[in-house]
Amino acid sequence: MESETPKTDSKATILLVDDDSINLSVFGQCLMVHYAVLVATSGTRALEIVQGALKPDLILLDVMMPGMDGYEVMAQLKANPATRDIPVIFVTALTSDQDEERGLALGAVDYIYKPCHLSILLARVRTHIELKKARDRLTDQNLYLEAEVERRHLENQRMHLQLLQSEKLAAIGQLAAGVAHEINNPLGFVYSNLSSLNNYFQDLFVLLGACERLLGQHPVAPDALQKMRELKQQVDLDFLRQDIPDLIAESKQGLSRVRDIIQNLNKYAQVDSADWQLVDLHECLDSTLNIFYNESNKHCTVRKEYGTLPEIACLPSQLNQVFMSLLMNAAQAIETEGNIIIRTGCNDSRVWVDIADNGQGIAPEHLTRLFEPFFTTRAVGQGIGLGLSAAESIVRSHHGNIEVSSKLGEGSTFRVWLPISQN
Repeated sequence: MESETPKTDSKATILLVDDDSINLSVFGQCLMVHYAVLVATSGTRALEIVQGALKPDLILLDVMMPGMDGYEVMAQLKANPATRDIPVIFVTALTSDQDEERGLALGAVDYIYKPCHLSILLARVRTHIELKKARDRLTDQNLYLEAEVERRHLENQRMHLQLLQSEKLAAIGQLAAGVAHEINNPLGFVYSNLSSLNNYFQDLFVLLGACERLLGQHPVAPDALQKMRELKQQVDLDFLRQDIPDLIAESKQGLSRVRDIIQNLNKYAQVDSADWQLVDLHECLDSTLNIFYNESNKHCTVRKEYGTLPEIACLPSQLNQVFMSLLMNAAQAIETEGNIIIRTGCNDSRVWVDIADNGQGIAPEHLTRLFEPFFTTRAVGQGIGLGLSAAESIVRSHHGNIEVSSKLGEGSTFRVWLPISQN
């Protein structure tokens, strides 16, 4: 038999509680062949053992003991959450139905009369040890299932956030396309009208030239000639001849720029390209840059270092959103003036796009949280932390991944890896 020492093997542990040393010896010799055995000669000692580091798998408990009887020991075991689930078998000389009923009512799993056959004792112990193991397995399985349910719940929440962000991004794309359509129509006829106006002015100048030639003929009334000369000097006709075409040319150039922006918006939104298609990533990057490079980002100098890329299978509008998010992130990391470098390259099966900046960099403790929904290091009101999360989700849906490297005070590089083929 063993004292209260840690288990060194996989045997179940039985605690014998009896004030009779003969019973302890007989029962112990029978059980120790199959189990690790602990002994206690009093109820107080038994409670000390079960409250220690080593919890028995089963307790054989005598009822009639001096000081604290078995019923009181049982009551205290059940009152303690740490010991209430340990199965207890009463082994006692009390053989009345009332005693057995009391013991089972207190929570005992079995009730054995003394003297008992050792084979019966061993069979009862084996049965309840197996039941204890089954209950433990069931408890472990329930804990696993609870953890799995919690994991699935968190995954569902994450998917919900990603879907919500996708819906927001789709709405932004549709809005951009709608605005582009609304602006493109008036721009079309304004552009046409300016061309017509240019022609009208050409006719006007021809007419004015004819008037000048007429006024140069004789005879002409002196006062009329003088008035025409004064009017010519007053309106500065020579200046108008030079300035009006310049103004029209500048207006047409400005409208051309607006038209290019609208076309870039349409290309960026790609509302008609919901299907997977083969795309040149450089075209995606260029159209995104045309939208990105506006007055608010003029503090950034963008340099392109494109490699040779094959066309890849993708959803171009979604990748445009990824590149825009990374470009905006780079621009926000540059406080005053700085550089953004876009590099591209590929290997046998994948292409990569680097968007690097020489901004303030990312703190090491934030690197692992960059793609969490709603995580942001910016001040309140300057962002809700969904851009990078949505970008990572889009890239993952393309069976790619995003790598990040950064040093505080030196800048950051985001590398997007994408498969060439989705097969």
